[in-house]
Amino acid sequence: MEAVVRDNGATPATVGVLKGHIWVGMSADQVQELAHSIPVYKISRRDFGFVIAHKESGGTTVAGTLIAAHTAGIRVIATGGIGGVHRGAPFDVSADLHELSRRPLIVVCAGAKSILDIPATLEVLETLGVPVVGYQTDDFPAFYAQSSGIKVQMRAETPRKVAEIAAAHWGLGLESAIVVVAPVPKDMALSAKEMELAITQSLADASEQKIHGKDATPFLLERVSALTGRASLQANLALLQNNAKIAAQIALEYHRTLKKLVA
Repeated sequence: MEAVVRDNGATPATVGVLKGHIWVGMSADQVQELAHSIPVYKISRRDFGFVIAHKESGGTTVAGTLIAAHTAGIRVIATGGIGGVHRGAPFDVSADLHELSRRPLIVVCAGAKSILDIPATLEVLETLGVPVVGYQTDDFPAFYAQSSGIKVQMRAETPRKVAEIAAAHWGLGLESAIVVVAPVPKDMALSAKEMELAITQSLADASEQKIHGKDATPFLLERVSALTGRASLQANLALLQNNAKIAAQIALEYHRTLKKLVA
């Protein structure tokens, strides 16, 4: 992802926590250290204090990345998929959604993770006032699949238009993020049927093993990967690089838009 960002003229800044220190712009050695850290925490909004106080290490969720990036003055981030409302558990809502409502960043993603209740997730985003913009698409992507079957209400054809939407949104004093959804590249996408079969089995396995809460998402993603013969992993890697490319292009256009507004 970092290489893709650089190839498109922007500067990457990978976010993570190492031994109690938050890094926005990790070195290659630091990324390797984080990848091999034991234990390694999944860090959302509620976890920063504990991890920092205990000098632990971990990767940040979308919510955690939003907090760190906003503190550092960054306006655009790229991720895989946002969290949301879990299937069959409407009370289990990712902190990502609430953080998206309070951090003014452009978040480029491949929609919400397929293991989630996507219609409910979109309803919560609407309630929280978070714009969801389809990048060259009218469909809300479903992470591994190009479409969830649900239409988006907003569409942008170019990085410049995304930048203009964000500038206008924040210019009104609105403080939420702009969620930009881009489908996984077609040649790497899973079919909706294949995806649903794997997710249904993964959810049953999680229930049988009594896996829930913050442990559910990593378990489900790994189980889906195994059930699809690692095809979902390859789709995940492809969508990450695609999102990095789009985010870099949007970042450049947002910078140019700001310069015009100042001038």
